[in-house]
Amino acid sequence: MEPVSKVTGRMAPLDRADVDTDQIIPKQFLKRIERTGYGPFLFYDWRAKGDFVLDRPEHKGASVLVTGENFGCGSSREHAPWAIKDAGYHAIISPTFADIFRANCYKTGILAVTLPDRQVRHLIDLATEDPAMEITVDLEAQEVRGDGFAYKFEIDAFARGMLLGGLDEITLVERHASSIGAFESQRPAWLPSAK
Repeated sequence: MEPVSKVTGRMAPLDRADVDTDQIIPKQFLKRIERTGYGPFLFYDWRAKGDFVLDRPEHKGASVLVTGENFGCGSSREHAPWAIKDAGYHAIISPTFADIFRANCYKTGILAVTLPDRQVRHLIDLATEDPAMEITVDLEAQEVRGDGFAYKFEIDAFARGMLLGGLDEITLVERHASSIGAFESQRPAWLPSAK
């Protein structure tokens, strides 16, 4: 996973609350185990109805998704953040996230930022009125900045360190490979081994 310190780009407004993972990536696309290739199926059912906000030309290429509360609720499928990242979004801003979804975002290298309702509303309105405007989501400073505003946000210290370091659970464990090897070399022969 690549380290994440800042995401700078345009915003795409998804002015909906309670967006569940089944809408983010419908079940019929969960037959694969790869982490890539899900972007074209992001919000598939909504896109099929036509005139979906994220398909509008002014929001093409946006890297920050700004959305309503309780984003990512529903089943805990890792495919949802995979699809979001594969579609080009590197940060999501919402008043609230489902806990498992937020954790899966961090594991995927997506910066999931929680801001108060009124600040999120401001960002959704800005993205709607001026789609060309860019913002910066700065993990080091824990701040969302744009022209004329700066909003501070809180994030779990462990998740912040993992994102800044570009670490996932596997790379975190691999950092202790020599200690694990030393421990395993001292195990009695009659115990099962990892070999």
